[in-house]
Amino acid sequence: MQHRGKSIRPFIGAENFEISRSFYRDLGFEETVLFHNMSVFKSGGLAFYLQDGYVKDWIDNTMVFMEVDDVDKFWDDLVALELPGKYKGVKLTAVRVFDWGKECYVHDPSGILWHFGEFSK
Repeated sequence: MQHRGKSIRPFIGAENFEISRSFYRDLGFEETVLFHNMSVFKSGGLAFYLQDGYVKDWIDNTMVFMEVDDVDKFWDDLVALELPGKYKGVKLTAVRVFDWGKECYVHDPSGILWHFGEFSK
């Protein structure tokens, strides 16, 4: 079977939908409200759906990887947002270097773990 995919848009949940919406807007994503309980958040040609739904086991096991051009600059911009002071439960982990590249981490207000990474050239 051959695929001619154009995008992948994961669905992620939120323990508190309004707080998560605000968090992702602060993180730089552009929001389009689809329904009272679902929005799509975009960055360039990438997107994900945020829904007003919370299942602890699902959220605790959700991770999303987003490739960025320059993870060091992304980290500096991320720290400047002071998100952990603004949103309860948000955690940042500094850039780590691996044989494949480097990445930093963000736990969103619900506990979803985001990996923001840059592959070695």
